[in-house]
Amino acid sequence: MTSSSTNPKRRTTVRIGGASGFWGDTALAVPQLLAGGELDYLVFDYLAEVTMSILAAQRAKDASAGYAVDFVQIMMREALPQLQAQRIRVVANAGGVNPLACRDALLKLASEMGVTLRVGVVLGDDLVGRANEFRNTGSTEIREMFSGEPFPQRVASINAYLGALPIARALDAGCDVVITGRCVDSAVTLGVLMHEFGWANDAWDQLAQGTLAGHLIECGAQCTGGLFTDWEVVSDWENIGFPIVEADADGSFTITKSPGTGGLVTPATVAEQLLYEIGDPRAYLVPDVSCDFTQVRMVQDGEHRVRVTGATGRAPTASYKVSATFSDGYRNTGFLTIAGEHAVQKAERTGAALLTRMQRMLAARGLPPFTETRVEVLGGEEMFGASGRSGAREVVLKMSAKAASKDSLELFAREFAPAATSMAPGTLGLVGGRPSPTPVVRLFSFLLPKAGLSVSVDVNGERWAVAIPSAGGFDPKTLGPALRHASAPVDENAPRVPLLVLAHGRSGDKGDTANIGVIARRPENLAALSAWLTPERVAAHFAHRAPSRVERFDLPGLNAINFVLHDVLGGGGMASLHTDNLAKAYAQVLLAMEVPAPGGG
Repeated sequence: MTSSSTNPKRRTTVRIGGASGFWGDTALAVPQLLAGGELDYLVFDYLAEVTMSILAAQRAKDASAGYAVDFVQIMMREALPQLQAQRIRVVANAGGVNPLACRDALLKLASEMGVTLRVGVVLGDDLVGRANEFRNTGSTEIREMFSGEPFPQRVASINAYLGALPIARALDAGCDVVITGRCVDSAVTLGVLMHEFGWANDAWDQLAQGTLAGHLIECGAQCTGGLFTDWEVVSDWENIGFPIVEADADGSFTITKSPGTGGLVTPATVAEQLLYEIGDPRAYLVPDVSCDFTQVRMVQDGEHRVRVTGATGRAPTASYKVSATFSDGYRNTGFLTIAGEHAVQKAERTGAALLTRMQRMLAARGLPPFTETRVEVLGGEEMFGASGRSGAREVVLKMSAKAASKDSLELFAREFAPAATSMAPGTLGLVGGRPSPTPVVRLFSFLLPKAGLSVSVDVNGERWAVAIPSAGGFDPKTLGPALRHASAPVDENAPRVPLLVLAHGRSGDKGDTANIGVIARRPENLAALSAWLTPERVAAHFAHRAPSRVERFDLPGLNAINFVLHDVLGGGGMASLHTDNLAKAYAQVLLAMEVPAPGGG
């Protein structure tokens, strides 16, 4: 693989394949994209907050570890010869907490395979060495940006979400592969487009479009039919096509996939992904630009081709988001299968009895009590709250507990199994064997001024600083009231239908917050849906999750509504005992809401 450090004749269109949505995504993506994508770039997204914690633990045991090994040993090992032959360049945040070690492992592999690589590494996101500084900041004490908690005493990782500019600079230097640590997920795509099209740092609308392109492909097949509301119409899951962006210099782009692959690319599948894990669509914030997605429009432009336009941008904020991970005690979770009539009730009684027994035994032995417990009956539709259906005759009891002491959760593990012979008839035994305690990983997020962080690029051992604009900055608090769709009178006496009949939906998480995007299937039904789907009704539908507040944001360009539910995920992520700790099923719960049929039927 060879590249030029200059770009005298810029491309008019760039094709980028999204080859990974998370650490552990299928190895099918890379050979599929290389076989039929006719690509200029492959981009990989690997990093979630809990992934950073896992990688930090690996680095603590081995100084050469701490990166996504799969990227080197599986993805690149198989792909390097074709990448060289097709002159395809790669950008990946596979570096985790040790991007230089990832670079070294990749260069070693390339040497063994007789491939010459120019590899750039983006540095500056890893701030774990500044933990004491953040903990002892005096009058400018750092607090968690959502909860207001003080900085934790011990942390496993601290990483700033960097942007696309240093990636673009590494590509400008002729790198065949660019490896980053923590960056915003969309930056691996935006960096490519900034390099290829020479977009200026203040080309806000183009940068917003490029960010949207990256957001749409950052989760792999989620925008090509994966998780689609109308899953029955999506073909060939076993060979689902991974996304390809065809981007133009003006920022407009098309989402497609490789010929002959499964999946589905329509305005609905792509729009669902746009709504995934967003808050206020007027202020989708990344380090390079503040994006407004309210007027984004999507049109079918051929089979499995969707043209996307309409994102606009403002100057970015003056701060980076920084996330630290830390251990906060231990957790344990066990599962029992229970069958027969009244299975839900039997499971609920079993869980209550076991918790009472365990707490009594902890007190008798002088062990610390559980700090949090949760009993859920999988198959009993607990996540649907009052709208759940009863009558299941085959369920799984899920019991979870947290404690400061690992010994307390060892007792939990011992006392869980005896229910199989002493409680409800039809108890079949442990699912997955005896449960073991694991650390509770919590997330601590805060803002850090960009001027207080140094970013650099290392290319095969040569290192230089990248100047990141930090003056001024957009303040989301300056935005006025959110946009509102027009509303039509609703006949509350009309026959009711599930919201699913009238809308698509997609949900996701940010910490302890869930978002649910709703897209009207037919534009003529939007006014009625707008009138009916109030924050108050959504809050009532999720009363079993007790949201502290529900916000609503409308997206006229997509005939869509985005709801944001605060404090509903039990702390979120790996800190949560909820089965749906990432809000993956929240849209399914909302789509079960009974709503008046437009037109009376």
